[in-house]
Amino acid sequence: MTLPHSHHLTRAADLPPATDHCLLTYDARFLRRKRLETVAGAPFLIDLAQTVSVDQGDGFILSDGRVIAVQAAAEALLEVRGTDLVRLAWHIGNRHTPCQIEADRLLIQRDRVMRDMLALLGADVAEVTEPFTPEGGAYGHGRTHGHSHGDAHGNPVADEHTHAHGHGHDHDHDHSHGHEHEHGHHHHHAHEH
Repeated sequence: MTLPHSHHLTRAADLPPATDHCLLTYDARFLRRKRLETVAGAPFLIDLAQTVSVDQGDGFILSDGRVIAVQAAAEALLEVRGTDLVRLAWHIGNRHTPCQIEADRLLIQRDRVMRDMLALLGADVAEVTEPFTPEGGAYGHGRTHGHSHGDAHGNPVADEHTHAHGHGHDHDHDHSHGHEHEHGHHHHHAHEH
């Protein structure tokens, strides 16, 4: 038996009234080809041309005519509160961590390093289990992909920083700007030309 399927994501504004819905976590809402199941237990297949970020309320019109809306599933989060939410949000964003921004709190996925950093910054941090619908990427589209950006300048996550931000890659175009860079420090551009 062939599963009902969809090859197209329909954004919430264009989705007809749903006949059923499925619950997906934030990470599960980033998909291309996946077998999903409605809350009623009916399986269906999503087979999209490219990977997409599915927002709460978006959905799929299946080959059998059913309309399945996607809802954010409850998941393990950290609730962040404090007297300076803007400053706390800046630190979260500086680490490319997805964040749901509300008037009196921020929500992020549970992470020990982020919890410790936010506590050191004076935040009140509590574990909660709720649907997670963070802000999109630049211009309201796409996603951020979280990873630590601790450093050796006193940030509490310095020991968790395990990747380089250097320019150690090969490509063949000129990086000459026609002038010298004298800024009192060195730039290391390990390019092979």
